[in-house]
Amino acid sequence: MGLNQQLSQEANNLTLALKGSSKTQGNWGEMVLERVLEDCGLRKDLDYLMRPTYTKEHSSRVQPDAVIHLPENRNLVSDAKVSLVAYDEYTSADSDAARTIAIQRHVASVRNHINTLSGANYQSIEELKSLDFVMMFVPIEPAFILAVANDGRLWQDAWQRNVLLVSPSSLLFVVRIVANLWRQELQKRSVQEIVKRGADLYDKLVGFVEDLKSLGQRLAQARDSYDSAYAKLYTGKGNVIRRAEILKELGVKPLKTLPAELVEAALEVPALSATSEGESEKVQGGEG
Repeated sequence: MGLNQQLSQEANNLTLALKGSSKTQGNWGEMVLERVLEDCGLRKDLDYLMRPTYTKEHSSRVQPDAVIHLPENRNLVSDAKVSLVAYDEYTSADSDAARTIAIQRHVASVRNHINTLSGANYQSIEELKSLDFVMMFVPIEPAFILAVANDGRLWQDAWQRNVLLVSPSSLLFVVRIVANLWRQELQKRSVQEIVKRGADLYDKLVGFVEDLKSLGQRLAQARDSYDSAYAKLYTGKGNVIRRAEILKELGVKPLKTLPAELVEAALEVPALSATSEGESEKVQGGEG
Protein backbone atom coordinates (compact mmCIF):
# COMPACT_ATOMS: atom_id res chain seq x y z
CA MET A 1 0.00 0.00 0.00
CA GLY A 2 2.86 2.36 0.86
CA LEU A 3 4.57 1.62 -2.45
CA ASN A 4 1.26 2.16 -4.24
CA GLN A 5 0.71 5.58 -2.67
CA GLN A 6 4.30 6.58 -3.33
CA LEU A 7 4.11 5.57 -6.99
CA SER A 8 0.81 7.37 -7.46
CA GLN A 9 2.16 10.55 -5.87
CA GLU A 10 5.28 10.43 -7.99
CA ALA A 11 3.15 9.87 -11.07
CA ASN A 12 1.04 12.93 -10.34
CA ASN A 13 4.14 15.03 -9.74
CA LEU A 14 5.61 13.94 -13.06
CA THR A 15 2.45 14.39 -15.10
CA LEU A 16 3.31 17.86 -16.37
CA ALA A 17 6.84 16.86 -17.23
CA LEU A 18 5.72 13.79 -19.14
CA LYS A 19 2.71 15.09 -21.05
CA GLY A 20 4.55 16.36 -24.05
CA SER A 21 6.58 13.26 -25.08
CA SER A 22 5.24 9.74 -25.63
CA LYS A 23 8.84 8.49 -25.61
CA THR A 24 9.43 10.02 -22.20
CA GLN A 25 6.16 8.54 -20.95
CA GLY A 26 7.22 5.11 -22.19
CA ASN A 27 10.63 5.34 -20.50
CA TRP A 28 9.02 6.41 -17.26
CA GLY A 29 6.52 3.54 -17.44
CA GLU A 30 9.37 1.05 -17.90
CA MET A 31 11.17 2.56 -14.91
CA VAL A 32 8.11 2.13 -12.69
CA LEU A 33 7.62 -1.42 -13.96
CA GLU A 34 11.21 -2.36 -13.14
CA ARG A 35 10.95 -0.73 -9.74
CA VAL A 36 7.91 -2.86 -8.85
CA LEU A 37 9.72 -6.02 -9.94
CA GLU A 38 12.76 -5.11 -7.84
CA ASP A 39 10.64 -4.24 -4.79
CA CYS A 40 9.07 -7.71 -5.01
CA GLY A 41 12.50 -9.29 -4.69
CA LEU A 42 13.05 -10.31 -8.31
CA ARG A 43 16.62 -10.01 -9.61
CA LYS A 44 17.39 -8.28 -12.87
CA ASP A 45 18.94 -10.52 -15.56
CA LEU A 46 18.22 -13.57 -13.37
CA ASP A 47 14.50 -13.52 -12.59
CA TYR A 48 13.55 -10.99 -15.27
CA LEU A 49 14.96 -9.16 -18.30
CA MET A 50 14.42 -5.53 -19.32
CA ARG A 51 14.05 -4.69 -23.01
CA PRO A 52 15.31 -8.02 -24.40
CA THR A 53 15.30 -8.40 -28.19
CA TYR A 54 13.54 -11.24 -30.02
CA THR A 55 13.16 -12.08 -33.69
CA LYS A 56 9.71 -12.64 -35.18
CA GLU A 57 8.76 -14.07 -38.54
CA HIS A 58 10.21 -12.33 -41.59
CA SER A 59 13.24 -11.34 -39.41
CA SER A 60 11.39 -8.47 -37.71
CA ARG A 61 12.65 -7.69 -34.20
CA VAL A 62 10.65 -6.78 -31.10
CA GLN A 63 11.55 -5.57 -27.62
CA PRO A 64 9.00 -6.11 -24.84
CA ASP A 65 9.54 -3.90 -21.80
CA ALA A 66 10.02 -6.80 -19.36
CA VAL A 67 10.15 -10.59 -19.54
CA ILE A 68 9.62 -12.38 -16.22
CA HIS A 69 11.02 -15.90 -16.02
CA LEU A 70 8.71 -18.69 -14.84
CA PRO A 71 9.37 -22.35 -13.95
CA GLU A 72 9.56 -24.96 -16.73
CA ASN A 73 11.36 -22.51 -19.03
CA ARG A 74 8.31 -20.29 -19.61
CA ASN A 75 8.10 -16.49 -19.59
CA LEU A 76 5.59 -13.79 -18.78
CA VAL A 77 5.73 -10.66 -20.93
CA SER A 78 4.83 -7.26 -19.51
CA ASP A 79 4.64 -3.93 -21.35
CA ALA A 80 4.14 -0.55 -19.69
CA LYS A 81 1.56 1.66 -21.39
CA VAL A 82 1.13 5.22 -20.15
CA SER A 83 -2.00 7.29 -20.86
CA LEU A 84 -1.40 10.66 -19.26
CA VAL A 85 -2.74 13.41 -21.53
CA ALA A 86 -6.46 12.65 -21.25
CA TYR A 87 -6.08 11.67 -17.61
CA ASP A 88 -4.43 15.02 -16.86
CA GLU A 89 -7.27 16.76 -18.66
CA TYR A 90 -9.71 14.88 -16.42
CA THR A 91 -7.94 15.85 -13.21
CA SER A 92 -7.74 19.50 -14.23
CA ALA A 93 -11.26 19.80 -15.74
CA ASP A 94 -13.51 22.37 -14.12
CA SER A 95 -16.86 21.06 -15.38
CA ASP A 96 -18.69 17.76 -15.63
CA ALA A 97 -18.87 18.03 -19.41
CA ALA A 98 -15.11 18.50 -19.69
CA ARG A 99 -14.51 15.58 -17.33
CA THR A 100 -16.86 13.35 -19.36
CA ILE A 101 -15.01 14.16 -22.59
CA ALA A 102 -11.63 13.58 -20.87
CA ILE A 103 -12.81 10.21 -19.51
CA GLN A 104 -13.92 9.10 -22.99
CA ARG A 105 -10.56 10.11 -24.46
CA HIS A 106 -8.74 8.36 -21.62
CA VAL A 107 -10.65 5.11 -22.11
CA ALA A 108 -10.05 5.32 -25.86
CA SER A 109 -6.32 5.77 -25.19
CA VAL A 110 -6.23 2.69 -22.96
CA ARG A 111 -8.15 0.66 -25.54
CA ASN A 112 -5.72 1.78 -28.24
CA HIS A 113 -2.82 0.54 -26.11
CA ILE A 114 -4.63 -2.79 -25.64
CA ASN A 115 -5.06 -3.21 -29.39
CA THR A 116 -1.42 -2.31 -30.04
CA LEU A 117 -0.16 -4.77 -27.44
CA SER A 118 -2.48 -7.52 -28.66
CA GLY A 119 -1.22 -6.96 -32.20
CA ALA A 120 2.37 -7.47 -31.08
CA ASN A 121 1.45 -11.15 -30.52
CA TYR A 122 4.45 -11.90 -28.32
CA GLN A 123 3.12 -15.36 -27.50
CA SER A 124 3.73 -16.46 -31.11
CA ILE A 125 7.50 -15.95 -30.80
CA GLU A 126 8.94 -19.44 -30.36
CA GLU A 127 12.20 -18.14 -28.87
CA LEU A 128 10.32 -16.23 -26.18
CA LYS A 129 8.26 -19.22 -24.92
CA SER A 130 5.66 -16.86 -23.48
CA LEU A 131 2.38 -17.71 -21.82
CA ASP A 132 -0.70 -17.24 -24.01
CA PHE A 133 -1.25 -13.70 -22.71
CA VAL A 134 0.74 -10.55 -22.07
CA MET A 135 0.43 -8.09 -19.17
CA MET A 136 -0.30 -4.47 -19.92
CA PHE A 137 1.04 -2.42 -17.03
CA VAL A 138 -0.64 0.92 -16.34
CA PRO A 139 1.79 2.64 -13.94
CA ILE A 140 -0.68 5.20 -12.57
CA GLU A 141 -3.15 3.54 -10.23
CA PRO A 142 -5.84 6.29 -10.36
CA ALA A 143 -5.65 6.34 -14.17
CA PHE A 144 -6.12 2.58 -14.25
CA ILE A 145 -9.10 2.76 -11.88
CA LEU A 146 -10.66 5.63 -13.85
CA ALA A 147 -10.56 3.67 -17.10
CA VAL A 148 -11.88 0.42 -15.63
CA ALA A 149 -14.58 2.17 -13.60
CA ASN A 150 -15.96 4.00 -16.65
CA ASP A 151 -15.84 1.11 -19.09
CA GLY A 152 -17.34 -2.05 -17.66
CA ARG A 153 -16.10 -4.23 -20.53
CA LEU A 154 -12.57 -2.84 -20.71
CA TRP A 155 -10.89 -5.54 -18.61
CA GLN A 156 -12.90 -8.37 -20.21
CA ASP A 157 -12.32 -7.12 -23.77
CA ALA A 158 -8.59 -6.88 -23.05
CA TRP A 159 -8.53 -10.44 -21.72
CA GLN A 160 -10.31 -11.73 -24.82
CA ARG A 161 -7.47 -10.20 -26.81
CA ASN A 162 -4.92 -12.05 -24.58
CA VAL A 163 -4.02 -8.92 -22.65
CA LEU A 164 -4.12 -8.80 -18.84
CA LEU A 165 -4.60 -5.28 -17.49
CA VAL A 166 -2.59 -4.63 -14.32
CA SER A 167 -1.83 -1.63 -12.15
CA PRO A 168 1.00 -1.30 -9.61
CA SER A 169 -1.09 -3.00 -6.90
CA SER A 170 -2.29 -5.89 -9.07
CA LEU A 171 1.20 -6.33 -10.57
CA LEU A 172 2.52 -6.76 -7.04
CA PHE A 173 0.00 -9.57 -6.58
CA VAL A 174 0.98 -11.24 -9.87
CA VAL A 175 4.70 -11.03 -9.07
CA ARG A 176 4.09 -12.52 -5.62
CA ILE A 177 2.40 -15.46 -7.35
CA VAL A 178 5.45 -15.81 -9.60
CA ALA A 179 7.74 -15.78 -6.55
CA ASN A 180 5.58 -18.46 -4.91
CA LEU A 181 5.75 -20.60 -8.06
CA TRP A 182 9.54 -20.38 -7.94
CA ARG A 183 9.58 -21.42 -4.29
CA GLN A 184 7.46 -24.46 -5.12
CA GLU A 185 9.71 -25.25 -8.09
CA LEU A 186 12.83 -25.05 -5.91
CA GLN A 187 11.22 -27.31 -3.31
CA LYS A 188 10.30 -29.76 -6.07
CA ARG A 189 13.86 -29.70 -7.37
CA SER A 190 15.19 -30.24 -3.83
CA VAL A 191 12.97 -33.31 -3.40
CA GLN A 192 14.08 -34.65 -6.77
CA GLU A 193 17.72 -34.05 -5.85
CA ILE A 194 17.26 -35.86 -2.52
CA VAL A 195 15.66 -38.82 -4.32
CA LYS A 196 18.48 -38.90 -6.88
CA ARG A 197 21.20 -38.67 -4.25
CA GLY A 198 19.45 -41.34 -2.15
CA ALA A 199 19.34 -43.69 -5.14
CA ASP A 200 23.01 -42.99 -5.87
CA LEU A 201 23.92 -43.67 -2.24
CA TYR A 202 21.99 -46.96 -2.26
CA ASP A 203 23.72 -48.05 -5.47
CA LYS A 204 27.10 -47.18 -3.94
CA LEU A 205 26.21 -49.22 -0.83
CA VAL A 206 25.30 -52.25 -2.97
CA GLY A 207 28.62 -51.96 -4.78
CA PHE A 208 30.49 -51.60 -1.49
CA VAL A 209 28.81 -54.73 -0.06
CA GLU A 210 29.68 -56.70 -3.19
CA ASP A 211 33.31 -55.54 -3.02
CA LEU A 212 33.46 -56.36 0.70
CA LYS A 213 32.08 -59.85 0.06
CA SER A 214 34.65 -60.42 -2.69
CA LEU A 215 37.40 -59.16 -0.40
CA GLY A 216 36.27 -61.62 2.31
CA GLN A 217 36.41 -64.50 -0.15
CA ARG A 218 39.92 -63.53 -1.22
CA LEU A 219 41.03 -63.17 2.40
CA ALA A 220 39.64 -66.65 3.12
CA GLN A 221 41.57 -68.02 0.15
CA ALA A 222 44.71 -66.24 1.36
CA ARG A 223 44.17 -67.70 4.85
CA ASP A 224 43.83 -71.22 3.41
CA SER A 225 47.03 -70.74 1.41
CA TYR A 226 48.78 -69.39 4.50
CA ASP A 227 47.65 -72.34 6.64
CA SER A 228 48.86 -74.78 3.97
CA ALA A 229 52.24 -73.09 3.76
CA TYR A 230 52.39 -72.89 7.55
CA ALA A 231 51.82 -76.67 7.84
CA LYS A 232 54.53 -77.39 5.31
CA LEU A 233 56.90 -75.13 7.18
CA TYR A 234 56.79 -76.55 10.72
CA THR A 235 53.46 -77.88 11.97
CA GLY A 236 52.86 -80.81 9.66
CA LYS A 237 54.52 -84.19 9.82
CA GLY A 238 57.67 -84.17 7.72
CA ASN A 239 57.71 -80.36 7.79
CA VAL A 240 60.52 -78.42 6.17
CA ILE A 241 62.12 -77.24 9.43
CA ARG A 242 62.38 -80.82 10.80
CA ARG A 243 64.05 -81.95 7.58
CA ALA A 244 66.40 -78.99 7.64
CA GLU A 245 67.39 -79.84 11.19
CA ILE A 246 68.01 -83.48 10.15
CA LEU A 247 70.36 -82.19 7.43
CA LYS A 248 72.11 -80.09 10.05
CA GLU A 249 72.51 -83.17 12.27
CA LEU A 250 73.99 -85.01 9.28
CA GLY A 251 76.79 -82.45 9.04
CA VAL A 252 75.50 -79.53 6.99
CA LYS A 253 77.13 -76.35 8.25
CA PRO A 254 74.73 -73.42 7.64
CA LEU A 255 75.84 -69.86 8.29
CA LYS A 256 72.53 -68.86 9.85
CA THR A 257 70.25 -70.41 12.46
CA LEU A 258 66.48 -70.78 12.42
CA PRO A 259 64.54 -69.25 15.34
CA ALA A 260 64.62 -71.60 18.29
CA GLU A 261 60.87 -71.50 18.93
CA LEU A 262 60.14 -72.61 15.36
CA VAL A 263 62.66 -75.45 15.64
CA GLU A 264 61.19 -76.60 18.95
CA ALA A 265 57.65 -76.52 17.57
CA ALA A 266 58.69 -78.42 14.45
CA LEU A 267 60.55 -81.09 16.42
CA GLU A 268 57.57 -81.65 18.71
CA VAL A 269 55.59 -83.02 15.74
CA PRO A 270 55.92 -86.83 15.60
CA ALA A 271 58.41 -87.95 12.98
CA LEU A 272 57.36 -90.04 9.99
CA SER A 273 58.98 -93.26 8.87
CA ALA A 274 61.14 -93.02 5.77
CA THR A 275 58.38 -94.56 3.64
CA SER A 276 55.64 -92.44 5.16
CA GLU A 277 57.84 -89.39 4.93
CA GLY A 278 58.42 -90.02 1.24
CA GLU A 279 54.71 -90.42 0.66
CA SER A 280 54.12 -87.25 2.64
CA GLU A 281 56.57 -85.43 0.43
CA LYS A 282 54.64 -86.55 -2.63
CA VAL A 283 51.35 -85.42 -1.14
CA GLN A 284 52.70 -82.09 0.10
CA GLY A 285 54.58 -81.61 -3.14
CA GLY A 286 51.29 -82.15 -4.99
CA GLU A 287 49.55 -79.71 -2.66
CA GLY A 288 52.31 -77.22 -3.20
